[in-house]
Amino acid sequence: MRIRSVIEVLEHWAPRPLQEDYDNCGLHVGDPDAEVKAALVCLDCTEAVVEEAAARGCGLIISHHPVIFKGLKSLVARSGVERTLLAAIRHGIALYAIHTNLDNVLSGVNHEVATRLGLHPLRVLDPKPDQLRKLVVFVPQSHAEPVRQALFKAGAGRMGSYDECSYSLDGQGTFRAGAGADPYVGSIGQRHTEPEVRVEVILETHRAQAAISAMKAAHPYEAVAYDLYPLGNRHAEIGSGLLGELEKPVDGPAFIALLKQVFGTPVVRHTALPHRQIRRVAVCGGAGGFLIGAARAAGADAFVTADLKYHQFFEPDGQLLLADVGHYESEHFTMHLIQGQLKGSLPTFAVHLTETVTNPLFYS
Repeated sequence: MRIRSVIEVLEHWAPRPLQEDYDNCGLHVGDPDAEVKAALVCLDCTEAVVEEAAARGCGLIISHHPVIFKGLKSLVARSGVERTLLAAIRHGIALYAIHTNLDNVLSGVNHEVATRLGLHPLRVLDPKPDQLRKLVVFVPQSHAEPVRQALFKAGAGRMGSYDECSYSLDGQGTFRAGAGADPYVGSIGQRHTEPEVRVEVILETHRAQAAISAMKAAHPYEAVAYDLYPLGNRHAEIGSGLLGELEKPVDGPAFIALLKQVFGTPVVRHTALPHRQIRRVAVCGGAGGFLIGAARAAGADAFVTADLKYHQFFEPDGQLLLADVGHYESEHFTMHLIQGQLKGSLPTFAVHLTETVTNPLFYS
């Protein structure tokens, strides 16, 4: 299997443009055209994980957290990050990270967390803005359907559980071909009127250029008239956190016991237990303190996340139970999530889970 083929599967699932501005997802070390026999999946890529990958014959390590997060000016083994990179290079192992782009898709990290807690139905807690565009193209009636199909194949026209969504309006276009032109219809120097169809589709921002290229390839005109509009609509399936409900409401102590069981942790930091029952729950794997307000606004009874600061525990103001289960504990399911995605798409490619525990925290 070429590394490029593995990356294509991962980025079709969680497109890299969906990563946050501060993040650094993608291939950190290695040649995308190199061949590998197996991959090792982990939450954090450390020296120990690289050595494990080498021992198990894995030429690719897929981590959730990026190894290279801040800028590097040298590789001289002065830090754990530099030693990890040098070890990967020495063993010829490629390193790839799929981080906040996987956090921001509906079927990503938070879906795994919410599913294990038994939450349903699920919706994105804080949908991201500027994720949608409307593409409008004017095409002769004879080619309207081929252009639509090209757009659909490029990922345009998807809305929730529906695909191949478009809108069409008949009209007339006029143009006059100048010297040196090669018009599909009409004559040089004469204005031509052509029955045309206005085709509109909604698409995700990161698919816009691919859709435009596909549309132009299927369009018969030498010069294609089209518009691309930014939309203020928020994308219901792209964003931070998830919200869902437990099948049956539980009291505070029972909910904390559930968190300890699901996340495999002996300790949960939390605000005062409420007197009311807990049913609607918001979740965010990793550091999700920035979503406390969104969880309150959504009417959540509890918000489960990690890495909360002392003063953030005051923010719920008694309106919801705030629970910090730990960063590693909230995201270690991600390894199984990635493995399952790759096995479903590449059934003959070996994908192993690391046996190295990379949680830097201990509880005594």
